[in-house]
Amino acid sequence: MKGGIGLEGKKHVYIMLSDTGTLFTTVIKKYTKAPYNHASLAFDPELTEMYSFGRKNPRNPLYGGFVKEDILKGTYSRYKKTTCVVYRLEVTERDVVKMKRVLNVFIKNNGKYLYNLLGVIGVSINEPVEFSNSYFCSQFVADVLRRSGIVLWDKLPALVTPDDFRKNERLELIYEGKLFDFGPIKRKLENLEGEI
Repeated sequence: MKGGIGLEGKKHVYIMLSDTGTLFTTVIKKYTKAPYNHASLAFDPELTEMYSFGRKNPRNPLYGGFVKEDILKGTYSRYKKTTCVVYRLEVTERDVVKMKRVLNVFIKNNGKYLYNLLGVIGVSINEPVEFSNSYFCSQFVADVLRRSGIVLWDKLPALVTPDDFRKNERLELIYEGKLFDFGPIKRKLENLEGEI
């Protein structure tokens, strides 16, 4: 392909781990002893095309499923003190095509997916609990990667925790701190304020 990147050209996807500081996440942190308890997969460094399994409604932590996360309007907008870490993973253009194909299945069948709360309990006892159309956040991210041919661990996605991403050497740390201080997010907010 002249002047462009072929299907094997290098690209990046981004994995964000976060902690909103809610009562629910504080309880999880006490148990896991890990700094972050939510994982999301993004296709751009500005985190505008970002997906996970989490709250469908920012006000209701018990109503969960597959979500396209919107930092400025979704759940994160209610928790301005959210802390996060953002990692970059080098992949090929072909890997991205595969990931988007997998994601399209989730997008088309959005209403059929549930949050795998029992799976979270299963991780805590190292026993995978898998249901058709049911995921928790880190299981979802690990499964999309695995189904696209990217295997970061020698274990089932149903046993992958957000902390496993933090400890994986293939992931390159690009930011850690307050989510709303992350350069691309901060610039978006400044641009929005400038338009008002």
